[in-house]
Amino acid sequence: MCGITGAISLNHGPLQVERLKSMVDVIAHRGPDDAGYLVWQIGAHPPLGQDFTDSQFQDICPLLPVIDSPAGQNGLHSEKWNLFFGHRRLSVIDLSPRGHQPMCDKSHQIWLIYNGEIYNFREIRQELKALGSHFSSSSDTEVIIHAYHEWGTDCIHRFNGMFALALYDSRDQKVWLARDRYGIKPLYYALTNEGTFLFGSEIKSILAYLPETPDVDLAALNEYFSFQNILSDRTLFSGIQLLPPGHCLELDLSYVTLNPNLIGGQISKTQYWDFDFGQEMNAPAKELEDQLYNLLTQAVKRQCVSDVPVGSYLSGGMDSGTVSAITASAFGRISTFTIGFDLSEATAHELHFDERELATYMANLFETEHHEDVLHSGDMEAIMGDLIWHLEDLRVGQCYPNDYAARLASKFVKVVMSGIGGDELFGGYPWRYATAIGNSVESYTDNYYRYWQRLVYNKEKPLLFNQEVGDRLRKMDIDGAIPFKDHTLMAFQNVYPAEIRCTSWEEQVNHSLYFECKTFLHGLLVVEDKISMAHSLETRVPLLDNDLVDFACQTPVRYKIANLHNWKASDENIRRKGKTYLERTDVGKNILRKTMGRIIPKSITQAKKQGFSAPDESWFRGSSEKYIRDLLLADRARINEYLNPEYVQQVIDTHSSGAENKRLLIWSLLSFEWWLKRFVK
Repeated sequence: MCGITGAISLNHGPLQVERLKSMVDVIAHRGPDDAGYLVWQIGAHPPLGQDFTDSQFQDICPLLPVIDSPAGQNGLHSEKWNLFFGHRRLSVIDLSPRGHQPMCDKSHQIWLIYNGEIYNFREIRQELKALGSHFSSSSDTEVIIHAYHEWGTDCIHRFNGMFALALYDSRDQKVWLARDRYGIKPLYYALTNEGTFLFGSEIKSILAYLPETPDVDLAALNEYFSFQNILSDRTLFSGIQLLPPGHCLELDLSYVTLNPNLIGGQISKTQYWDFDFGQEMNAPAKELEDQLYNLLTQAVKRQCVSDVPVGSYLSGGMDSGTVSAITASAFGRISTFTIGFDLSEATAHELHFDERELATYMANLFETEHHEDVLHSGDMEAIMGDLIWHLEDLRVGQCYPNDYAARLASKFVKVVMSGIGGDELFGGYPWRYATAIGNSVESYTDNYYRYWQRLVYNKEKPLLFNQEVGDRLRKMDIDGAIPFKDHTLMAFQNVYPAEIRCTSWEEQVNHSLYFECKTFLHGLLVVEDKISMAHSLETRVPLLDNDLVDFACQTPVRYKIANLHNWKASDENIRRKGKTYLERTDVGKNILRKTMGRIIPKSITQAKKQGFSAPDESWFRGSSEKYIRDLLLADRARINEYLNPEYVQQVIDTHSSGAENKRLLIWSLLSFEWWLKRFVK
C-alpha cells in the first residue's frame, strides 16, 4: 500500500523539476517506509533516465543518488526531463529494499509505480515462472512487471486485488495507468494548458505541481449538494478528474502534438470491467449457501497475505463480524477494533448506535485481542480541519468516526480488514429498492433519482446557491445540459449501462444494486482509502474479492431479499408503508445471513440493519450546535462565497428546532466550509 504520483509532458517540453519532489512529499503519510523518484527523457537514444532516493531513506538504496543532495539536484537540473514517476512506500509484502519503487525490469525499459495489493500474485508468479520469468524479489510489484511483459495490458484481467498503477514502457513510448475493478484505490489526473499530464493517488500531488489552485467545479458542487456524492468523474477541483473504477488510461508519447487543442488525441480511456447483475444462476438455495461460505472463506484467507500483522474492524454488524470470524479462525488471535459513542444526549432511536456490547460479545466468541474507543460530540470538532485536508475529495457519509477507528487500529497493526461491500452486493438496503419500484423504466428512474437527492432537491437549488454562483451555473453549458436539474439527472442516468429494462421487480432491484455499487460503494471506498492512509494504515475489503463479487452478481434477487413481492409499493402512500416495513424487518442480505449463521450467533445474523453512525442528530442540536453556528453563520464564513447565508441558517434552525433531521446536510456544509479553508485561497 503506497502513494503514487507523476508528471508527463505530452509535447516533450521540459518539466518544472523543482516541483517534483513536493508532489511526493505531500503524500508522505501514505508511505512512511521509503521514497523513490524517476526522471526520464522520452524518446532519447540511447535511453536516458535517472532514479533517485532521498536523504531520509538513503540507507535502503545506498547506490541511488539522493534527490535532495547537491549532487542529486545537479543531476535533476542537468537535463530536460519530460517524464516523472514518484512513489511513497508502506511496506507490507517483501519488506526488503528489493521492493523499492519505481521498479523496473532487468532491461530498464519498463518502469512501474503501484499502490495496492494483488492477492493472487503468488499464483501468477508460478505461472510466469513456468513461462520462463526470473524474479529477484518476493513482491507483487515485480509480478505486475513480468505479467505486463508476458501479456501486455491484458494482464489486468488476471489481477485479483486493489490497485492504482502507472507503467512506462520506453520501447513504444507509452504510459499505462489503471485502477482496480471497484475503485478501492483512487487515481486522479489532470491536463494543464501547457500540455503536462499530472496524476496521483491524491489530488494534493497534482496541486503541488500546479502554479495555483484550480477554481471550484460548480457542476461537481451541484452534484455534491444533490447526492452527497459526485456521480461523474469530476471532483470539486475544476479540471481534475478521478479515473473511474475498472478503467485504464493510455498515453501515447511516440509523437509530439504542439497544438494544445490536439493533445487529447494522445490520451485514450477504456473500460476493462463492469458489474453485471443480469446473469442470474439457477441453483437451489442450499447449494448457493455452500458456495458462498466457501467463497467467503477463500476471500478472507486470500486477502490476509502479508508480512506484517493483520487486524480487523469489528462493529456489532454481520459484515465485519463475518470478516473477523473467518480471519480469527484461520490465523488465530488477531486484533479487532471498535468505536463506540457517548449516548448521554442521544434520542431514543439513537440508543442502539453504540455497538460496543455486541462487538465485545463477538470478540470474546472469536477470541480476539479487542480494542475500543468512545467518541463524544467534541471529537468531531477536534479533527475537522485535518480530516478534510486528507479527504480532499468530498464524498458520502459522516466519516469522522471512521477516522478515529483508523487512528485506533494504526496503533497496533499496519493492515486492517473491513466488511465494506456486503450491503451493496447482497441487498442490504431493501427500503431503497422498494422506494424505486415503478411500472416502467421512466417511473423507476424517476423514483430512484428522487430518493438519491439526499441533501437538497433541485427546486431548492436557487435558494441554496447565492446569486453569483446561481447565475454562473445557469450560464454554463455543462455537457450540453441545463444546470441544476438536468445536469444532476444526466449524471444520475449516465451511471447506468446504455440500455436498462424494468420488466420485473427483480430486474429493478438488480439495477439498483448496480447503481449503488457504482456510486455509493465507490464513495465509501474513496473515503476509506483517504482516512486509512492518513494514518499509514492499509484497509482491505475481502467482500470485494473478484470471485466473490462475480458470485454475488449472479445470485438471484429472491435469495438476497426475503418476501420481495410483499413490498406492495405501487403508489406513494403504500411505498411509505413499505419503507417502514422494510426498515423494521430483516429482509436484506438473506443469503448472507443464512450462510454466516454457521459461525455467527443469530443475535447478529438476524438483527436489524445498522449503519456505523454517531448520534449526530442529537449532537447537532446539543453540544455541537454552537460550533456549527459559529463556523457556518460567521460573516466571514467561506461558504458565503457560494451559498446563501439565509438558506444555511434556515437549515440549522430547522434541525435545531427538531422539525427535520438535517444532519447529513449540516455535515456536508461543515465539510465544504473546511474544504474551502484548506484548499481554496
